[in-house]
Amino acid sequence: MTDLLDLPPLTAARFAAIEDRVAALLRTGNDVVVMQGEALLPLEAAVKGAAHPGSTALNIVTGPYGQTFGGWLRDSGAKVVDLAVPFDTAVSAEQVAQALRDRPETAFVSLVHAEAATGNTNPVAEIAAVVREHGALLMLDAVASVAAEPLLTDAWGVDLCVIGGQKAMGGPAGVSAVAVSPRAWERIAANPAAPRRSYLSLLDWRDRWTAAGRTVLPHAPAQLEMLALEACLDRIAAEGLDGALARHRATAAALRAGVLALGTLTPYVRRAEDAAPVATTLRTPSGLDAAALVADVLRADPGVPVQSAGGALAREVLRVNHYGSAASPGTVRRTLDALAAALRERGLPADPAAALAAAGLTG
Repeated sequence: MTDLLDLPPLTAARFAAIEDRVAALLRTGNDVVVMQGEALLPLEAAVKGAAHPGSTALNIVTGPYGQTFGGWLRDSGAKVVDLAVPFDTAVSAEQVAQALRDRPETAFVSLVHAEAATGNTNPVAEIAAVVREHGALLMLDAVASVAAEPLLTDAWGVDLCVIGGQKAMGGPAGVSAVAVSPRAWERIAANPAAPRRSYLSLLDWRDRWTAAGRTVLPHAPAQLEMLALEACLDRIAAEGLDGALARHRATAAALRAGVLALGTLTPYVRRAEDAAPVATTLRTPSGLDAAALVADVLRADPGVPVQSAGGALAREVLRVNHYGSAASPGTVRRTLDALAAALRERGLPADPAAALAAAGLTG
């Protein structure tokens, strides 16, 4: 067994090779910087680097992460226009186009691909086309969507594409990455307020690593996390990216169908086409506290990946995380069984046989 406390140093060449494999996963020829921290690090770095003080930014809010980006944009001195839609829907390209027409000076747009917290997903290809036509820079949070939904960074024209390893990739939370287009590098380099000599500085990574030939690492890498990321890429390659995408889609569709047949609970995201493949959010009926139901479910089966939603949704919405290795028929079966047991214990209607049949899990 390998001693994880006595590993040989991670070479610059191996670090660069991992970056190249991330670039291939993102379908991009742009520079990819693998950063040594959770995905909030490159997300904040992208915002603070690309949003100039005094410029106008359109912040699309379809869940809690969009709310976070708005705070960072305001801290950067940008004039922020929030385009907020109900969290049980997706934003449309026409809504984005109208917001850009209303504020033609908009230079930066932030968007979350899949909001795992609320269970919705946004039509990035259509939105990106609108943003590109307008001439603004697009930052995409693809942390939850990578390896679960198609992600065509270059074909769509995404300028800053941020991912993390901890969701559909099935890997570590302590390493993340951002793909940076030439337009984004130009915008960041022209920003007098862009972080320098800072952990948030993408320019430091560019100058000391990417543009310097990637031969000498600027600091000691988080070795275990990098090796774990490499292992995730190996696993995705072995399954095939198309296979991983199909597995996540099938899991989400089966769980949604099963819940609809189960009774009592309803999908929080109203339209199936707006539902993310990484997490299914469920609304409880009036009077049934979601957190209490989650506790009941976990008593029935502690291994079910269920939790109550956060913030204002905590009392009425629960969330099933079916990403990575949990994107499987087994997760759907166990979740439906545990939900049925918890509901029936409370004297509420629940038909587990109908649920499993609807999910295609009979026998």
